[in-house]
Amino acid sequence: MNILALDLGTSSVRGLVLDADTQPLPGALARRKVSLTIGDDGTGTVSGPGYLACLIECLDELADGGHLRDVDLVAVSAQWHSVLPLDRDGTPLGPVITWLDTRPTPVDGATGPADADDFHQRTGCWWHRSYWSVRLPWLRERSGTPIARFVGLPEYVLGELLEAAPMSVSQASGTGLLDLGSLRWDEEALAVAGARPQDLPPLGELDWHGRLRPDKARRWPQLAGARWSPPVGDGAASNVGSGCVDPSRAAVTVGTSAAVRLMQRVPAGEPLPRLPEQLWRYRVDHDHVVTGAAYSSGGNLFAWADRELRLPRGAELDAALALVPPGGARPADPRFGGDRPPGLAPAGSGELRGLSFSTTGVDILASLMQGLCGLVADDLAVLESTIDKPVEVVLGGGAVAASVWWRQAFAAALAPRPVSYQRNPEIGATGAALVALDRFGDAVGLADIGRMDELASPTTAGRSHPQYPS
Repeated sequence: MNILALDLGTSSVRGLVLDADTQPLPGALARRKVSLTIGDDGTGTVSGPGYLACLIECLDELADGGHLRDVDLVAVSAQWHSVLPLDRDGTPLGPVITWLDTRPTPVDGATGPADADDFHQRTGCWWHRSYWSVRLPWLRERSGTPIARFVGLPEYVLGELLEAAPMSVSQASGTGLLDLGSLRWDEEALAVAGARPQDLPPLGELDWHGRLRPDKARRWPQLAGARWSPPVGDGAASNVGSGCVDPSRAAVTVGTSAAVRLMQRVPAGEPLPRLPEQLWRYRVDHDHVVTGAAYSSGGNLFAWADRELRLPRGAELDAALALVPPGGARPADPRFGGDRPPGLAPAGSGELRGLSFSTTGVDILASLMQGLCGLVADDLAVLESTIDKPVEVVLGGGAVAASVWWRQAFAAALAPRPVSYQRNPEIGATGAALVALDRFGDAVGLADIGRMDELASPTTAGRSHPQYPS
């Protein structure tokens, strides 16, 4: 049995084929870059139909290459928090509002939940612009056309491919409208959002699996009999793919954005551990939760610096970064995209201090990357307070997999905790496959973990994973 793993990310859509042990098959990888609309006003949107086209192109490429043979299961990792308004016919009434978008604000007269702490404990979220409790009223107020219902990006694209696409409990937990204990829509959250259950996607049952529509099965006959598993939130999938499936190990993931997270087994209906006021909590599946903090900046810091600062390339950049010791960069605030919840800093909050005429583009890059390390270190200390002991840390994601200097900077900022890293940059897709297979116990053994003391010298290219060449 092979597994098709899809990663519905912010900057790209990726599809890869794995064997039964979630190891990648050589050459069976397709990816398409996503066109994001970013604005100084906090806009962060993508086109729903455009995103769907990217996913279809990935599936076509894998099919044309003969890689979809023997695929029995499709696993999906998908970004949290997105929302798309639809009309009665299911046609998008605008772009997808992604987690990057900081424009939504409470509408006039809105008051939020009666007890903010109780709301936070039940839903794992806040009354905040990142969640549907604020986003749905804001979208209704701005729409010139009546909105029939709302979906997230995964429900939209999968709804165009499958016979049915309910919302998984993992994706629902990222809306801020789900009671994490009962796994039902929270009545107060719905009231605050001005929404009824029929305005939202139906929630997927515990044993739900999807099937391709007949027309799509004719397009990809190799997938006609494949079962599609419920989409897993990308952060949750990344924890599993990093081998961080219990409270002894925290995952620090840096892709387009970044996050630090701790996973625990808490089946539906069981009491949830108390949640510190600074942290969010979402569902991995019916049996597991993930708790943590997230940041609007990650690999997009490097992308911005590479685009705007005329950085050297290759060995020249490696050598320049090697001259900046981890912990020795200038003070920087990397919040270019503003705050993720619960913070409210707007987009454009980034800062860099201590500039002089000798400051180079490489110095600025190192300062921004180190600034993110500091934010993670602060929130990791709060996470550890929930379990009363230090944790091991596993770094993961494409951005840190590609940058030895950044891994070393994280190790310095998170010391004295043991820090290792996941060599496989496709941790979201791999983690989603492990969740779909219910193989949480195998996640640690299957993770391709490297020790920090294996690193010889900084290189922004990093070492190529044997099955994921750079």
